[in-house]
Amino acid sequence: MKGLRTCIYKVYDLDRAKEWYSKAFNAVPYFDEAFYVGFNIQGYELGLQPTDNNVLNKTESVLCYWGVDDIEKQFEALIKLGASQHEKPTNVGGEIMVASVKDPWGNIIGIIYNPSFKLP
Repeated sequence: MKGLRTCIYKVYDLDRAKEWYSKAFNAVPYFDEAFYVGFNIQGYELGLQPTDNNVLNKTESVLCYWGVDDIEKQFEALIKLGASQHEKPTNVGGEIMVASVKDPWGNIIGIIYNPSFKLP
């Protein structure tokens, strides 16, 4: 295993999701096709895949956390963009804080502040 490479979110309105994720992650897609939209988020792939299934109550089986410097600020920014609260910012030990929201398509987006995490 070499570590996380791609996190894919399924969406039923790809154009609207592309616009929403561009604002949420302050990034533009580097790959933009009808079957997949890819964003490079600091060297990690955030992908959007279209689905015909308009399910907002998706099974909560996987949670990916995106690193942030200010968890409260990022959490509020996602809420203002139309995400709904899934887990408010919570201290999980030491200085580590986690939170999560649901995007307008029911996908969970986790965010984490972990000052001791260093990339290789």
